[in-house]
Order: sequence, then structure tokens, then C-alpha cells
Amino acid sequence: MTSDWQPRRYQDYEWIVADPELLGGKLAIRGTRLSVELILECLANGMSTSDIDDAFPGVPHAAFPEVLKVASEFAGAFRVAA
Repeated sequence: MTSDWQPRRYQDYEWIVADPELLGGKLAIRGTRLSVELILECLANGMSTSDIDDAFPGVPHAAFPEVLKVASEFAGAFRVAA
């Protein structure tokens, strides 16, 4: 028996999903169990997209620009009081 369940898309992103049934609702890459947070952490620690491909086969390359876009949206949403 197979399930037709698909995680919900996050806003208008093609590759970013957010669903309570997947990683507790964390932003994730569609078709994987990899969080946006994990990919950003890998990039921040110096991994290239090729390194990420080697470590996590199956990550769609089209997802990388969306991961960075969603990160920039979150970074722009926070304001630090001076």
C-alpha cells in the first residue's frame, strides 16, 4: 500500500516545503528529508554544492537557489534594535 501524501509547498517555492508531517514542520527540500537549515549549515561551513551532492545524493540542484532565497527573506525579516 502506497501513500499519495505530498508535503505542502512553502509559499510559492517549487522546491521548499513546510509540513508538520515532515521534519516537524521545518522547511525542507521537496522529495528529501533534508531541512533548509541543514543545507545552509553545510554551505556556511564551507561545503560546495558538489560536496553536498556527495554527502546527500538526490538533492535537486534547482533547490539550492531557493534555499538561499528563503534564507535571505528570513534575514531581511529580522530587525535588531540598536
